[in-house]
Amino acid sequence: MNLNRSGKDPRLASRTWGTRLFVLPVVLLCLALISCGPPRPDYPVIGAKNFTEQVVLGELLAQHIEAKTGMKVERRFYLAGSYICHQALISGRIDAYVEYTGTALTAILKQPIDRNPESSLKTVRDLYQQRFHIAVTEPLGFENTFAMIIRGDDASRLHVNSLSEAAQFTPQWRLGVGYEFEQRPDGLPGLSTTYGLRFKEPPRTMDLGLLYRAINARQVDMIAGNSTDGPIAAFGLKVLADDKHYFPPYQAVPLVREEALKRWPAMRGALADLQGKVSADDMRAMNEAVDGEHRDPAQVVREYRERKGL
Repeated sequence: MNLNRSGKDPRLASRTWGTRLFVLPVVLLCLALISCGPPRPDYPVIGAKNFTEQVVLGELLAQHIEAKTGMKVERRFYLAGSYICHQALISGRIDAYVEYTGTALTAILKQPIDRNPESSLKTVRDLYQQRFHIAVTEPLGFENTFAMIIRGDDASRLHVNSLSEAAQFTPQWRLGVGYEFEQRPDGLPGLSTTYGLRFKEPPRTMDLGLLYRAINARQVDMIAGNSTDGPIAAFGLKVLADDKHYFPPYQAVPLVREEALKRWPAMRGALADLQGKVSADDMRAMNEAVDGEHRDPAQVVREYRERKGL
C-alpha cells in the first residue's frame, strides 16, 4: 500500500515571537500552494506520492496519456503523502494521481472501514464526486494492502502462514513499522486487538525503506510492509495471511479532476485502457526493478507497456 499515505498537522503550542516567525512563512506557503491554480494549464499534470510504487504509477499514467492522446504531460512526483496529493488535486495543481481505496475511505474521507471491495469503491467514488468533483476511474487491477511480513526461514521453521498462527510467537518477536502505521485507524492498534498480538518490546518505528534492511539484519522479526513491495520476493520473505480479514481493500485507482476530463476528454479513454492491466506481480516486479536494480522508473514503465501491448 500504501503509505507513507497521510500525515498529522503540527500543534502550535507556543505563543512566542520565535514560533510566530517560524509558523508564518509555513502558513503563507501552504496557502499559496493550495489557492493557486495549475501552473501550466495548457496540458495535464500528473502527480504521485513520495515512494517508488507511486512514481511508477504516475509515470504509467503520464506515458499512456501521452501515447494515446499526443498531449504533453507534466510530471509532478514526490508530493509527500495522501493529504498533500489530495490538496494538490482539489486545488488544481495536479490533474490526476493514483490513490488506494482503503486510504481514500479512511484517511481522506474519514469514513468507517469497509472491508467489501465493491461497496468501498462505490462509497469512495460517490463521495469524491459529491465533495470534490473528482472522478474515481476504474481500478488498475491490483491492491496494495498492508502486509505483515516475517523471514522465510522463520515461517518454514515455525510452520507459520497466517497472523493467527503467528500470535503465539510474537511475545518473543520484535516488530518494525512505519511511522504512520503505528497510529492510523486501519493500522497497528486494531490489528493487535483483532489477533491478540503482543511483542517482546515496543515497536520500532522507522522510514519504510529501512524496514527490509532491519528484518534482513535480524534487528526485528516482523515488519509492516506493503503487499506489492519488491523486496518480499527478492529477499525470500513471507507475507502472513490476514485470515481474519482485518485490512480493508486497497485497490489502486486513478483520481482525476472532472474539470480536466472536460478540458481534455481524450484522457478518459486513455485511463480506461489501463483498467485491470496491472497485477500485484506486475507491480512487485516494477518496484523491484526500481528499488532493487536501481533502474530508471520511466524506462521500467516503457518496457512494461511494450510487454503489455499498451
